[in-house]
Amino acid sequence: MVPIARRRLAVAAAFATQGFVFIGLTTRLPDIKDRWDLGELGISGVLLGIVLLAGLGSVVAERLAPRTSSAHLLRAGLVAVGAGAALMLAAPAWAAYLLGVGVYGVALGVVDAATNMQAVAIERQYGRPILPSFHGGWTLGGLLGAGTTLAMADLDLGWSALIGVVAVAMAGAGFLPREQSAAFDHAAGGELPGVPWRPILMVGLGMVVFYMVDTAAQTWGAVYIDEVLDAPSRWVALATLPYLVASLLVRLAGDHLVQRYGAVPVLRVGAVVASAGLVVVTVAPTWPVAVLGFTIVGTGISVVAPLSFSAAARIAGGSVERVDAVIARFNQFNYVGGLLGAVLTGVVGQDELRYGFVVPTVLVLTLLPLARWFASAAATRDAEVSPGTPSVRP
Repeated sequence: MVPIARRRLAVAAAFATQGFVFIGLTTRLPDIKDRWDLGELGISGVLLGIVLLAGLGSVVAERLAPRTSSAHLLRAGLVAVGAGAALMLAAPAWAAYLLGVGVYGVALGVVDAATNMQAVAIERQYGRPILPSFHGGWTLGGLLGAGTTLAMADLDLGWSALIGVVAVAMAGAGFLPREQSAAFDHAAGGELPGVPWRPILMVGLGMVVFYMVDTAAQTWGAVYIDEVLDAPSRWVALATLPYLVASLLVRLAGDHLVQRYGAVPVLRVGAVVASAGLVVVTVAPTWPVAVLGFTIVGTGISVVAPLSFSAAARIAGGSVERVDAVIARFNQFNYVGGLLGAVLTGVVGQDELRYGFVVPTVLVLTLLPLARWFASAAATRDAEVSPGTPSVRP
């Protein structure tokens, strides 16, 4: 049997690949916008399409989870992510670009769900918090994606399509097979009577908030400092780069921080910090000040998503098939947050993009009351699922 540490490294690399491709696309949004002569509403429409299609991909992953290994789902999704991203960046015609959006959107949902299925299965075997460092892999990949955009800033947009090759190559990695997870499930005691969806919903609301803020920063940040604050074109990716550096550092420290202080104080302090950072972004008089604001946001918000997936997996409990199905459905909260962050930011800010960041500035503070559900995940599950509770299948 392959050591679990090697499986962990492979899954972390898959997270990094997803981040690399996603940020490689979003930091090229100003170029894509210019190439197809899109306004803020046009970009919002494209982003809405990707979010909805990603939700469909997550539903597909949920339906396949009971009978298909998350490793197989992840491999197929990575190949499609690479193909879709390459087509979006190198499309010779509008119809081809839309086809790339469609392929990438569905594949994004499959890969989002499958990477987190793999991560929570490995965390269960470790028996301690490690989800933040997995998501740190995503952030590291995003940094490489932003750096690639900076390095290729003077080249034609079509050359960026090479980022898709990385995703296709990653599909051959040695992910965690279902039989290795199933052996652990048997030792851990198998299935529980039912899935307590109410506490999972409360944790999911926290993830909605995270993706609302994260998507607003990463999707609109480059456009904001380019068009509103008149940043030099080759430095536009700096809206994302320092944000990702801050996120990476906090996520790599997140395993230790959560183990030492608990999820509640980490989340609450982070919410206040993120809101303060968004205030700086909104009132920024120059693009360097906005970049500082985005950096503060990344410091505050970065551990919410990994802690959400970890809590949902603990609440669900039971076999790997059950947890995989719950994680795939739970992953759809990601796209609700994406709608709020990407689409509402553009719609509210269609006349003045600065105002678009007011929405996440306020809503991120809802993490203050929601944080308690992350701390009591296991206890809530035990309290809400009694021997007489009917089974609720995901």
